[in-house]
Amino acid sequence: MVCPGVVFSLFFIMNLVLWGKGSSAAVPFSTLVALLALWFGVSVPLTFIGAYFGFRKRILEHPVRTNQIPRQIPEQSLYTQPVPGIVMGGVLPFGCIFIQLFFILNSLWSSQMYYMFGFLFLVFVILVITCSETTILLCYFHLCAEDYHWWWRAFLSSGSTAGYLFIYCCHYFVTKLNIDDAASTFLYFGYTFIMVFLFFLLTGTIGFMACFWFVRKIYSVVKVD
Repeated sequence: MVCPGVVFSLFFIMNLVLWGKGSSAAVPFSTLVALLALWFGVSVPLTFIGAYFGFRKRILEHPVRTNQIPRQIPEQSLYTQPVPGIVMGGVLPFGCIFIQLFFILNSLWSSQMYYMFGFLFLVFVILVITCSETTILLCYFHLCAEDYHWWWRAFLSSGSTAGYLFIYCCHYFVTKLNIDDAASTFLYFGYTFIMVFLFFLLTGTIGFMACFWFVRKIYSVVKVD
């Protein structure tokens, strides 16, 4: 419910700017009401239904026992600190998409036709593989350093790709677009924030699920008392 709420709020604010400018690109009020009806009439009930069936399922069991008292984590080196790992985790995934990102931004903001959908699907597959492997590798290094706090670190390490995406969008705005109007600038960064936010959730989820599978797999094979 948080994701559609953030997206709808930003979309509504940007639509208010378009209404204030008298733009023909503004979404009619009736369409916004229809979107709200779909959100509260379809999305919200499905969320609660999914949560109901999710809580009724059997609790996911871990392959090993966990201690009641958390073990003390030894002092970490610079390379196993959370911030350097999170910053480095998004470099390789972003390197897989930045060429296609240029053509996508051109099609969105420069009215150019985008036709390489097959290659885009291939880039998406490479992005999924790269996010998974990079996050698993960082998670393995942290586990070797006896740091078991991998949950949010795995999500943020892969999700940091969205930070590089935002920096690239800012670079594209400065170097490729000639926008001087404040309203147009606000709309550009508003839509950019929506794209970056959704991309952050996507890549973060990929990294977390890959690490979750990896950790369960290695601890189900290795016998730990």
